[in-house]
Amino acid sequence: MTGKIHSIESFGTVDGPGVRFVVFFEGCPMRCLYCHNPDTWVAGAGESLEASAILEKFLRNKSFYSTGGITATGGEPLMQPEFLIELFTLAKRAGVHTCLDTSGITFRDDERVKADFDRLLAVTDLVMLDIKHIDDAGHKKLTGHGNKQVLAFAEYLNKKGIPMRVRHVLVPGYTQDDAQLKALGSFLRDFKNIEKIEVLPYHTLGRAKYENLGIPYPLGDTPQLTARDAAAALEIIKSAM
Repeated sequence: MTGKIHSIESFGTVDGPGVRFVVFFEGCPMRCLYCHNPDTWVAGAGESLEASAILEKFLRNKSFYSTGGITATGGEPLMQPEFLIELFTLAKRAGVHTCLDTSGITFRDDERVKADFDRLLAVTDLVMLDIKHIDDAGHKKLTGHGNKQVLAFAEYLNKKGIPMRVRHVLVPGYTQDDAQLKALGSFLRDFKNIEKIEVLPYHTLGRAKYENLGIPYPLGDTPQLTARDAAAALEIIKSAM
């Protein structure tokens, strides 16, 4: 089976535990205003690669990743579910730690859909779930989609006992709001599967990509935030848990 891959990073240190082999999938249904990978939006674009070929690239330097493994990110890896399942299945057979970085936007409370997710989760060691905004209307304003599926996926991961890291981007005028941060903490309060909560400060490192693609940068002159801003937000979230 082949998948559409945007790129592969051989030395990832922020995409899961340890040193990671990061596979960027093409295609994403969301249009996050702060997205720093707009070049991964188009489904069907990218290089066609077989799952076995990707794993072979990893295994050439497997010892280098002794504390890490493979991370699927994007774009949205769940846009190519069968390919993702095959890649992670092959990885687990080779004893490789698998991590999925996702928005969870394709999850549905449907038995057929959940059966497919169960196949994936059976070969997934860790899910890094991007909760963009805790408020449904705010989430839609920020990404173009509501958040009901995202929150339902978080609850499903908790029910299944799948280790999860929550990621939340702090954006001025959108998520940099004490009430929303407390609401996120309240939502996460009873989760038993959370390994870590990461608050990431908004940055403009992807602006040049928009210019290269001829796309207006959505957040204009929105100021960048700092690690200190993110740390303060994390404390607010934790205070509500």
